Amino acid sequence: MTKLTAQAAGTFAIAPTPFHDDGRIDEASIDRLTDFYTDVGCDGVTVLGILGEAPKLDAAEAEQVALRFVKRAKKLQVIVGVSAPGFATMRALAKKSMDAGAAGVMIAPPPHLRTDDQITGYFKQAQEAIGDDIPWVLQDYPLTLTVQFTPAVIRKIVMDSPSCVMLKHEDWPGLEKISTLRNFQKDGSLRPLSILVGNGGLFLDFEMERGADGAMTGYAFPELLIDVVNLSKAGKRDAAHDLFDAHLPLIRYEQQPGVGLTVRKYVLQKRGIISSSAQRKPGAVITPQARAEVDYLLSRVARVDRRANLQPQSSAAG
Repeated sequence: MTKLTAQAAGTFAIAPTPFHDDGRIDEASIDRLTDFYTDVGCDGVTVLGILGEAPKLDAAEAEQVALRFVKRAKKLQVIVGVSAPGFATMRALAKKSMDAGAAGVMIAPPPHLRTDDQITGYFKQAQEAIGDDIPWVLQDYPLTLTVQFTPAVIRKIVMDSPSCVMLKHEDWPGLEKISTLRNFQKDGSLRPLSILVGNGGLFLDFEMERGADGAMTGYAFPELLIDVVNLSKAGKRDAAHDLFDAHLPLIRYEQQPGVGLTVRKYVLQKRGIISSSAQRKPGAVITPQARAEVDYLLSRVARVDRRANLQPQSSAAG
C-alpha cells in the first residue's frame, strides 16, 4: 500500500475495535467492517484511535488488531493509532504496522502537556522515535485529550517534521483554526498539509467550506460522510447541507461523552457489520431506552436517507 502523503483527501473511517460479548477480539467482524468501508467507498480507515478502545488492549492485541485491518484492507489506506505513554511501545507498533503495509500512523498528545514548548518538544521526540521514514498524522482533539494546540504550534510541529503529512482536526470551536492554517499556506509559512476532520462529523458541513480535505471520524453511516465531502467539493452546497441536516440529530446523539461508542456499535450491529455491540470493560452498556431512542432517530433519518431504514436488530452472520 502506498504511504500517506499531504495530498490525502476524502473519507477515512475511524474503525471501532469489534469484541465478542466476553471481551475477546472479534476478527471476523474486523474483516466485515473492513470490507464494508471498502464497499461504500471510503478512501482509508484509521484503527486504534480513541474510538478503537486502544488503551484497553495490551501490546500484542494492538498489533493483532492493526495487522488484521491492514491485511484485509487491500484497497484502503490504513492509518494506525500508535499513541502510547512511552516511545518504545509507539515505535514497535509503528514499525510492525508499516512493515505489514499500513499507510501511516497517528499520534495524539499525552494529557500532561501544557506549554507550547512542551507540545512541540514532545512531537519532535515522537517523530524521532518512530523514524523519519514513517508518515504520521497529528491528532488535535482538546475536548478529550485536554491539550490545546494554537495554529502557530501546529505550524511549528509540521514545519519541524517533514514526515507529518496530516492534521486530524477535532477542535471545537475549530472553524477559525482551519481558516488560519489555510491562510498560513497561502502566505507561504506552512507547507502542504492534509486536513481531515473528526469530532463525530458534528461540523463537517462547514469544515469542508473552510478548506478541510475530508473527514476522519467514526459515524455509523460513513456513506453520509462520503456524500457530504463529495457534494461540498462539487460546490453543491444546499445538497450537502440538506443531507447533513437529516443525519444531524443522530450525529448529535452519538456525540454524547461516554455514550457515543455504545450508540455507534449498536448501529453497526443493527447494520449487520459487527456481531456484537460489546465494549471491552470498563465500558458503557446501551440501555433499552437508549436503543429505542436510537431506533426512533434512525426512522427519522430514513425519511430522507433510505440507508438508515434498518430492519429490527439482528446479529451479523457468523
